[in-house]
Amino acid sequence: MNKSELVEHIANQADISKAAATRALDAITGAVRTTLKKGGTVSLVGFGSFSVTKRPARTGRNPRTGAAIKIKSAKVPKFRPGKALKDALN
Repeated sequence: MNKSELVEHIANQADISKAAATRALDAITGAVRTTLKKGGTVSLVGFGSFSVTKRPARTGRNPRTGAAIKIKSAKVPKFRPGKALKDALN
């Protein structure tokens, strides 16, 4: 499912226009992005939690030359599914 299909599904389920569904989806993703940027977590009970973890610096290899390269540390988003979501899939 891509963004346009998700917007269409939201619009049908909530009985709102596609424009309103797009604004709602953009507001949600923006709120998650802003919270994670500040180092916080977003918990949606029954769905899951979004958080930020730090990936340490490491040494990698250039696949073309085989030379060792340094990969910087980075903050990466993490999603942990909730119990209700796990149960719905099994």
